[in-house]
Parts: sequence; C-alpha cells; structure tokens
Amino acid sequence: MSGDPEFEELVNLYYRDLYRFGFSLTGSEADACDLAQETFYAWAKKGHQLKNRASVKGWLFTTLHREFLKTCRRRNRFSNESIDEDAEVCRVCRRTARERVDSRTLLHILGEIAEDFRVPLVLYYMGDLSYKEIADVLALPLGTVQSRIARAKFSFCAG
Repeated sequence: MSGDPEFEELVNLYYRDLYRFGFSLTGSEADACDLAQETFYAWAKKGHQLKNRASVKGWLFTTLHREFLKTCRRRNRFSNESIDEDAEVCRVCRRTARERVDSRTLLHILGEIAEDFRVPLVLYYMGDLSYKEIADVLALPLGTVQSRIARAKFSFCAG
C-alpha cells in the first residue's frame, strides 16, 4: 500500500488525530503508535468495503477504539500472570516522564476521568468529531454521548 497516494493521503490527514486518541486511551506512546498502525492496517485490508467515503474519519476512529477494547480484553485474560521487574520499572519510568511534560499533564488528568466519559470527551475535543460521529463510533445514542461529554466536562473542572 505504500505506493497508493489515497492511502498516504489518509495517513497524512488522520494519523496525528488517531495517535492522540490512542494515547489518551492508553497513556503510552508505543501503544498509541501500535493502535494507529493497526487501524491503518485494517483500512488497507478492508477500507475498500466502505461505501460512503465521507465516513472515513468515523470508520478510522471506530476501528481504533475497537482495537483498544480488543487489547484490553486480551490484557484482562492474562492479568493473573506475574509482571517481571523490568516491566514494572518501564511502567514507572513512563508514568514519571508523562507527568514532567505540561501537555502530558493534561492527559494524566484526563486519565482520572472514567473511560465511559473520557472517550467521548477526547473524541470531541481532540478528534474533532461531532456528537453524531461520536455516537456512531461508540455505538451509543446521541443523547448518551451529549450527557457523557457534559459530565466529563463537569468532573474535569470539578477535579
């Protein structure tokens, strides 16, 4: 797909927003990169099936969110395994590095908001999606999306 100008244009248009959305979900640069790459890999395999080309952005965000949920389920399945010392050291290093940078502090604060409320908020402000697009991405009623964004704003400001 590397020679496909349409594919490259999609990557240029949406990679940054997808990465930021992935980072807001995972708190990890590497995981955010992986999610964005998996999303574009899925597009390369299945994008031709999308009938309405105006829905590309929503399709990409939906796919990234589903990949994130799939990763969470996979992690939960193996959560009883012990964590080796190196993995724990890396996790502590990532967390402290994230907190040192101002822009990362915002993401840290966002991480304190429950995921059900954080995801629509991030899609709205960082993904620049409309309420309707967010409802489609998350497969939720429009009113639920509006309510969750309002509650996320309140908990963000009240915190």
